[in-house]
Amino acid sequence: MKNLSELYKQKLRTPQEAVKVIKNGDWVDYTTCLGFPELLDEALAQRRDELTDVKVRGNLIFGPIKIVECDPQREHFIYNSWHCSGYERKLCDKGLCSFIPMVFRNLSAYYKKFLNVNVAMISVTAMDRHGYFNLSAATGVAKAILDKADVVIVEVNEHLPRIYGGFDEVIHISQVDYIVEGTHRPLPQFPTAPPKETDIAIANLIMPQIPSGATLQLGIGSMPDTIGQMIAESDLKNLGMHTELCSDAYYALYKAGKLTNSEKKIYRHKGLTGIVVGSQKLYDWVSENPCVAAAPLSYVNSPEVISQLDNMISINNCIAVDLFGQISAESSGLRQISGTGGQLDYLTGAFMSEGGKAFICMTSTFSDKEGTLHSRIRPTFDKDIITDPRSQAYFLVTEYGLVNLAGRSTWERAERIISVAHPNFRETLIKEAEKMKIWRRSSKR
Repeated sequence: MKNLSELYKQKLRTPQEAVKVIKNGDWVDYTTCLGFPELLDEALAQRRDELTDVKVRGNLIFGPIKIVECDPQREHFIYNSWHCSGYERKLCDKGLCSFIPMVFRNLSAYYKKFLNVNVAMISVTAMDRHGYFNLSAATGVAKAILDKADVVIVEVNEHLPRIYGGFDEVIHISQVDYIVEGTHRPLPQFPTAPPKETDIAIANLIMPQIPSGATLQLGIGSMPDTIGQMIAESDLKNLGMHTELCSDAYYALYKAGKLTNSEKKIYRHKGLTGIVVGSQKLYDWVSENPCVAAAPLSYVNSPEVISQLDNMISINNCIAVDLFGQISAESSGLRQISGTGGQLDYLTGAFMSEGGKAFICMTSTFSDKEGTLHSRIRPTFDKDIITDPRSQAYFLVTEYGLVNLAGRSTWERAERIISVAHPNFRETLIKEAEKMKIWRRSSKR
């Protein structure tokens, strides 16, 4: 092999030069999250009038995505997302982003078995002395995409944390076609939001269910962050991290001395993740930290892998639940909010774990733009997308209580679900349950 520095110079291009490889009709991948190649995206947008029908895939990208914003008629670029960030959700609202359903554990297999990638473009850390670029916070999905691509372009981002890996966290320069350098915006930051009263109430119900030595998967949002902060201030100890997405909640646990990973049966003394999103303090913590490892979500989210972790505790949010126990965590009616992500992966894996528990949490109500209060517990769903089937609904939590639906009949489920609904809506829900013949006459009102 040539001298690494010579090979680097040979493959170095400007963003404008690198994107010339993209042709009409190509499938282009931006990977995910902090792996978004902002310089290459901008250069590709500059080619708008030369190109048609270029399809681009990404997920959890926080924007702006220039190829989308320069082409509001979608005549040149068709953007698609595997899991919507808040920014991508707004693009969906405008008809500028098409959602691709998936569960995260299957994403790598989709690329290996079914999908074409003409050009993959990803932000990476600077090359190390061995010729490797670190895939950083995109490790969870990136390698399978890069392996499938006809052409690989890496964009060196000076802000990215270098995250040590379990495996598939790097790509060697010999596997790269072009290298791009430039100045980047600071990484997007999502610091912990102040907890709401309902978040605290829900967290208080879950806290007694978590033993010392548990391994935690905390979803994204104010409620999981609240749980993390409360655990940090509790008497729990020797906790582990095994999660698709590492947020500031884990950093809070680390600072409090709770996150040791010492009782995990796999990756002992290491917290395992696939994606990292949060504050700059979080990015600094995961960078070159031997206690944090990144790996593909095909492994991190595998129920067979999760099941090997005793006392696996999974805590995630949802948008609504119906009286049959069906869970919608990704849409509001037909409006795409996020995606299935790994919620179903962890419902399955935590259930299989010895001592494991999977909690789905929500506030009992929400207010619309006019201030009208609505119940998140519905009689049944009409247009909402079902994320988790009723057959995999276990612990459901609102600020009014915690119930376990596992193994319960339709009338038992209805009774338990209504018991954690807002009191203002319980009588109406009971009447609907009676109409659907899932309410016993002897059930409490």
